[in-house]
Amino acid sequence: MSAHASSATRRRGALAALFLALFAATQALLWYAYYGRGAKALIGDEQHYQASAQAILAGGDWMPSAIWPPLQPLLLAATYALAGPHLLAVQLVQTLLLIACAALLRDLWRRLGGSVAAANTAAALFLLNPAIAAYAQWLWPEIPHLALLLAALCLLARAASAWRAFAAGACVGLAILAKSLLSAFWPLFLLVFVRRERPYLAWRPAALCVLGLALVTAPALVHGWRSYGRPMIADSSVYNLWVGLTDRWRSDYVEDMGGATLPAYLASGATPAERNAVYLAKVRALVAERGLVATLGEQLGRQYFRLFSAKTLLVSQLPGAACAGHLSVYRTPPWLTRTLTFANAFFHALLLAAAAFGLACWRRRPDRLAVVVALFLAYQLALFALIHVKARFLVPMLPFLCGFAGSFLAALRARLFNAQPSVIAAATPPALELTPPRFALGALLAALLLFLAFAGPALDHLCAA
Repeated sequence: MSAHASSATRRRGALAALFLALFAATQALLWYAYYGRGAKALIGDEQHYQASAQAILAGGDWMPSAIWPPLQPLLLAATYALAGPHLLAVQLVQTLLLIACAALLRDLWRRLGGSVAAANTAAALFLLNPAIAAYAQWLWPEIPHLALLLAALCLLARAASAWRAFAAGACVGLAILAKSLLSAFWPLFLLVFVRRERPYLAWRPAALCVLGLALVTAPALVHGWRSYGRPMIADSSVYNLWVGLTDRWRSDYVEDMGGATLPAYLASGATPAERNAVYLAKVRALVAERGLVATLGEQLGRQYFRLFSAKTLLVSQLPGAACAGHLSVYRTPPWLTRTLTFANAFFHALLLAAAAFGLACWRRRPDRLAVVVALFLAYQLALFALIHVKARFLVPMLPFLCGFAGSFLAALRARLFNAQPSVIAAATPPALELTPPRFALGALLAALLLFLAFAGPALDHLCAA
């Protein structure tokens, strides 16, 4: 082995050891924060998922709500049935899913054109960010949904075989059963089956993909047909649109109206169609009163502050002022509150800034899978311009932000620490082009994202006397 190869091996070993130490430290802090002074209280949708899981175990309806999709309560109930009614068991299952998400992200980013270093960095950013890792300890469906979404994309990247196309469709269907936001997007996954050399849809794998999706969603659709007269899984779109249009602040959990509005929404009609008709009329009246242009202007001036906010769901639950959107359900000592708040802000800023530069420097010609990912990100951004937004709704986009950030940081490291131009050219991911114009564009995009992340509370004058 040459001296250069031996040195590279030692560097990789040192980086792996550093990652493992940081990951262990992150997990230790989060577990101590959750249980150190008594378990964190369940809040919001966590309470619904827990109650639904307990009702299922007691013989109740497996799909009791038209608001919340059924997969998360079913996952909780299955875990409790196997391991007993212990929250810790769910947290361990979701921690394994968190690690699986990182592995799937690494594989996906390699297929999208990132180097090994870029893919490794993306996975590390995903696992070390406490605001992401903490989701494994909560009962929201973000981690199971994300694991299914990434699994579907990885399978679609290899969809030449029939069983992979079928499995990808099944994963998409299960992801919809976890979070219904994919309901309007899923047909675009079929774009991966379009053949570039002769533009037509490869019908056999596409049909198998649709079949896989249909089989896993059919029980829920039949349940919706029997209960409400139409095939549906969960539909809170009009409710979320109304709450999104009536939100006032650039930070979530500040005078939050989501939970307060829900009882009135549920009482407005006997079926989802009736309730949606009532609230769609309210939406139209509100837009007519404000004006379409003014309404869009207000939404754009608020929604993306909420989406990219550095006050993540982790920070929102830490001790702090209620007027700033802190729920104070964690019982962390001051030193741990400060440590987690700082780590959250550091990783959030690093992720957004590096992702902005990675996106600006990206030069690889997109293939079909990359087009689907780009459309998915555009779909999410368009959707959250209107509907009710909480910081946790950024989670489905976080793996891709980690990917762009990982590509940029890997390329920057190669540029800074390899002196020979030939070595730099070989080490720099071919998907990126580090040029002054692209750096300038990245700086502008990074400044915008960081402004959205940190400026909201100051613009709203939260907690002002």
